[in-house]
Amino acid sequence: MVTIQVQGVIFEKISAVIFDKDGTLENSENFLRNLAQKRSRLIDAQIPGVGEPLLMAFGVEGDQLDPAGLMAVGSRRENEIAAAAYIAETGRGWLESLGIARQAFNEADQYLKDAAPSPLFPGSLEVLKFLSEVGLKLAILSAAPLREVQAFVERYQLGDYIQLQMGVDQGLSKPDPDLYCQACKYLEVEVSTTLMVGDAAVDMEMAKKAGAAGCIGMSWKPETAKNLCQADVIITQLDEIQVLQVADDFE
Repeated sequence: MVTIQVQGVIFEKISAVIFDKDGTLENSENFLRNLAQKRSRLIDAQIPGVGEPLLMAFGVEGDQLDPAGLMAVGSRRENEIAAAAYIAETGRGWLESLGIARQAFNEADQYLKDAAPSPLFPGSLEVLKFLSEVGLKLAILSAAPLREVQAFVERYQLGDYIQLQMGVDQGLSKPDPDLYCQACKYLEVEVSTTLMVGDAAVDMEMAKKAGAAGCIGMSWKPETAKNLCQADVIITQLDEIQVLQVADDFE
């Protein structure tokens, strides 16, 4: 087990750290905003007038992406359902509305498939490498589809440090604590010996309800800290996660 200190807060007997991806390890704000705008434009082209309110629902206003908004924290399925709800308000049936939303999302994916990859936040690789080297199990638990999590890990060659790559395609999604418990089961660790590192309220709520040892809020921008009131501690750089002690019998 490892003892971790973050800004004077001590977490003892830690065996694993679970990271969010978007907004925590990956600076994906620009990509997510562009994706939301493309989805909205495609839907608005078929159903004029829906685009602007849909952008607001996604959490996009101008060139800003709300870190607590649907696009930033929701799964693809949740975003599809939200889009379909706006379409259904125009009088279309629910199945037709879902079909229109899904088609627009798929077209947006194709349009942006060659977009420049979102960069790692500074220090992410070094921190993951260090934590792995002291014997901690590391995981990425994201609301993004699994294929996006896998592509992220492969792109930045994180496979040597990440024991679990987990996304949301169907079924459980954040902040359901069962999702966190499922990740711990895959890692073969007790929930009570894990830390969650994330940039959104859903990360904190999920881990708290699951019974994690602690929650570390990641705030790369000062304005995002207001969404992290449930965190035990809020950091602005990943290297604020410091290892104080590694137990002699830790494997």
